Amino acid sequence: MTIHVEEETKIPFSFDYIALTERVINGALDYIECPYEAEVNVLFTDNASIREINRENREIDAPTDVLSFPLGEYPVPGVFDDLEEEQPEVFHPDTGELMLGDIVISVERVLSQAEEYGHSAERELGFLLAHSILHLCGFDHMEEEERAVMEEKQRGIMDALKLYR
Repeated sequence: MTIHVEEETKIPFSFDYIALTERVINGALDYIECPYEAEVNVLFTDNASIREINRENREIDAPTDVLSFPLGEYPVPGVFDDLEEEQPEVFHPDTGELMLGDIVISVERVLSQAEEYGHSAERELGFLLAHSILHLCGFDHMEEEERAVMEEKQRGIMDALKLYR
């Protein structure tokens, strides 16, 4: 597993967010039974920067908590069958790892939402990472049925990691 972490903000977390990031990403991929070693890029930024990224990529001129940019396409969410044959470009040529994509997280939003929802920043960051990993593996929440599946998986991941509200 390769997790590249970049920071574009001076806003600090009061806990080891890199260890939590690794734990959640590994836990989420184990939970959905990803059969590959994977590579994920995570960028921690602020509201101004994520707003700019959101505007450029989604044409939404507002900050958000997390953005996910998957590299692969999954006809069935979380099903990795035939990925090597159908999308060989999503595998790193040197390591063979499945390159899942990029996650962008606003540290400001993590901290404010944790306070707003009455739980720890660790729990909020864990939730956003789990949510984003599911997106990188093809899950979505645009339709009611998709939303229900994604929420059930998020709950399962959070429970398995003991990251409770």
